[in-house]
Amino acid sequence: MDFPTHCLPPQEAGLPPADGPTTARITVDNPAPQVGDTVTVTYQVLRTPAVAPLDPNGAGGELPADTLTPTGRILLAGAQSGEVTVVGAKRNDPVPAGTPLPAVTMTGTFTVTAPGETTLAPGSYTLHTGHLLELDTTCTADTASAAPVSARLTATPLPTANLRSVFLGAAHGGPGDRVKVTAAGFPPGAAVTVAGRAGAAETADRVRATADERGTALVELPVTDRATTAVVAYEGAAWTAGRGSGPAAYTVIAVTAPASVTPLPSVTPPPSTGTQKVTATVAPGALGMTQTGEDITLGAVPYGDGGAAPGRIGTVTVTDARGGPAGWSLIGKVTDFTGPGGIRIPGASLSWTPRCVAAEGSRSVCTPGSAGVVGADGALLASTPDAPLVGGTFTIDATVTLKVPPYTPPGAYSAVLTLTLS
Repeated sequence: MDFPTHCLPPQEAGLPPADGPTTARITVDNPAPQVGDTVTVTYQVLRTPAVAPLDPNGAGGELPADTLTPTGRILLAGAQSGEVTVVGAKRNDPVPAGTPLPAVTMTGTFTVTAPGETTLAPGSYTLHTGHLLELDTTCTADTASAAPVSARLTATPLPTANLRSVFLGAAHGGPGDRVKVTAAGFPPGAAVTVAGRAGAAETADRVRATADERGTALVELPVTDRATTAVVAYEGAAWTAGRGSGPAAYTVIAVTAPASVTPLPSVTPPPSTGTQKVTATVAPGALGMTQTGEDITLGAVPYGDGGAAPGRIGTVTVTDARGGPAGWSLIGKVTDFTGPGGIRIPGASLSWTPRCVAAEGSRSVCTPGSAGVVGADGALLASTPDAPLVGGTFTIDATVTLKVPPYTPPGAYSAVLTLTLS
């Protein structure tokens, strides 16, 4: 790729401006990233019209080896706009004074913030020489024509977690009882249906409401169908995994009359007898969680290099004592990391690798979420599937890694990781 450039040598060098083509190449390490990924960009200047400065004392000679430091800018446009600063190592062979400066390679990184196609074009670059005097030669694209696009990347959005959930005021009741239901995590103003469920089928119990500005609907559901074993909430004409909550277990407890006893005919009076029906009820409990500690401290990364700051979340223990057919899911989402002077590292720079273990005797199998980005939209930490009878105790943790860009200002960066069990 060639583009016309105008190079201004330092005044002290005693050289006129140099005009001519720059031959350059821009490459990215990941042409198909996800939003939140960090992309490394390489800007190679293969040929420049800029020449090595003359000795300011008027003598001949050459520019010694390893005295040239390049810096530059890459221009982003399309789905994401802005500039990326790139820097090269101080590495060059000796260059005779007045001859073209050698090829240089510069690298930098940026965080993908928007889905879609982003183009990368070469911007200005500066060739700094540190021999005898500190001198800068700056080359800019000819104002009559913009630098051509040299690279493209197409970013995909992060998968959106379904945070819809339903909470019951009671886990059991008699036929006809009205159950207080909270449906949360829906779009504000959405039409929400709260319905009873028996396995994968809905029962006759149903009520509708509109989500408020917080995405919450509060209703009372009359449970009259004795087949109801759970309650769900959803948008649209029918429940779907993408637009509905997971089921919350509910048990209809029916009271029956004691059985009567008819005496057999006998020629002699029978002995006096009576019967009693003995009924024991196993009352369902609740779904809850506890965690060890509220602080996560990640490892330090060196300024300039950046890199991965490792750590581990506090262990979470989920106890499911509902005794119904509904599984559960544990979702995590994280805010941006805020540091000195309000500088931020995107929450999408935090990724995790979850682990989940079911205690001996648990009825459910615990499945850890996939390794990947956490971010503000949320990601699955662990879950158990629906089954005829579920329950148990589950220990969950995850290793976490924060990608810290190079040259992030030193200091402590803090964020909030929120875990939601439903």
